[in-house]
Amino acid sequence: MYEKLPFPFTLLLKQYRYWRRKLLQLLAIKGRTAWIYSPYCQTHFAGEEHPESPQRTLAIEQALRKSGLWRLMQRIEASEVSDIQLSRVHTRNYLSYLESQVPETGKVKINEDTYLSKDTLCAARFAAGAAIKAVDMVMKPHAKNAFCAIRPPGHHASSDKASGFCFINNVAVAAMHAIAEYRLERVAIVDFDVHHGDGTEEIFQDDERVMFLSSFEYPLYPFSGLNFSGSNPNVINSPLKAGDGSEVFRDMVRQHWLPRLAAFRPQMIFLSAGFDAHKDDTLSHLNLTEADFEWLTKKIMLIANRHANGRIVSVLEGGYNIKSLAASAKAHIACLIKASPFM
Repeated sequence: MYEKLPFPFTLLLKQYRYWRRKLLQLLAIKGRTAWIYSPYCQTHFAGEEHPESPQRTLAIEQALRKSGLWRLMQRIEASEVSDIQLSRVHTRNYLSYLESQVPETGKVKINEDTYLSKDTLCAARFAAGAAIKAVDMVMKPHAKNAFCAIRPPGHHASSDKASGFCFINNVAVAAMHAIAEYRLERVAIVDFDVHHGDGTEEIFQDDERVMFLSSFEYPLYPFSGLNFSGSNPNVINSPLKAGDGSEVFRDMVRQHWLPRLAAFRPQMIFLSAGFDAHKDDTLSHLNLTEADFEWLTKKIMLIANRHANGRIVSVLEGGYNIKSLAASAKAHIACLIKASPFM
C-alpha cells in the first residue's frame, strides 16, 4: 500500500494546481488535450460477431497507455446530451421512434446491420454528450483540442434515420452546439472515414455555415456522395477507388481540401475520425497507413491554428481492425497532444 501524503503537502499541491489553472486562464493558455469518454458508451452491444465492438475504444486507450501519451491528456467524463441539443439535428418523430424500439432484452434490427440493444440509446446519448463536452472544453480555456473516444459512431445517422451502425449524429450535434451556444458563423467538418458521411451531408446540405469535406471509397456503403442535391456550396465530396493509397489520398487533400478549407476560414474544425481506410481494415479496400492519418492531422492543425485558434474536436467514427485502429488513432492523437503547451 502507498502511504498517504501528509496533509500540508496535499494542501500545497491543491493550491499549486488551483493557481496554475488560474494563471493559464489569465494568459489565455489552453490546457492539455482532452480525452472525452463515458463508461455508458461501452454498454452498446450489437453482437459477438459485429465489428462495432466495445473493444475498439479500449484498444485505443491501451495503445496510448503503452506509448506514454495517456499521462499527457486530461480525462473528462461526459454527461448525457439534452433533448434540446438533439432537436437541433434530429426530428422529434425520429427520436421518439428510437425510444419506442428499445428492447427489454436482446437486440432489434433497425436498419441492415444496425442493431439496437437495451443499452444502445443510452450509449448513443452519452456519445453525443461527449461531443458536446468537447466543444465546451475547447471553446473555453480548458483544452487546446479534444478527442472523443465514443461509440456508437454517428456520421451515417441522418436527421430522421439510423444507418450504418449509427443512431445519433455526434459530430453534427456538436457542430450545431458550437453554432447555437457560441455564435460561431463558420465551422468545418472533415470526415476521413472510408465510408461517405451521408448522414452529416443530409443534415447540413442547405446550411452554408458548415463546410463538409468527406473522403470515401466508392463504390462502397452507403453508395452515396457522387450526386449532391443540396444548396450548400461548402460540401466537398472526394471519392476514392479501391486500391488507392497514400499518394492519391494526399494529392486529393492538397488539391481539393486544403485550399477550400483555408478559404472558408473556419472558426472551429471537427474531425469525423474514421480509421477504416487503413490497408489492414477488412471492411474496405483502400491502402492508407498510420502515417497518412498523422499527415492529415498535421495539415488540418495548421489551418486550425491560422483561423480557429487551434480549436479541433475529433470524434471517433469507424475503424474495425483493432490493431490498425489503435495504431492509427494513436498517431492521430499524438499530433493533437503535441499542440498542447504542456508538451
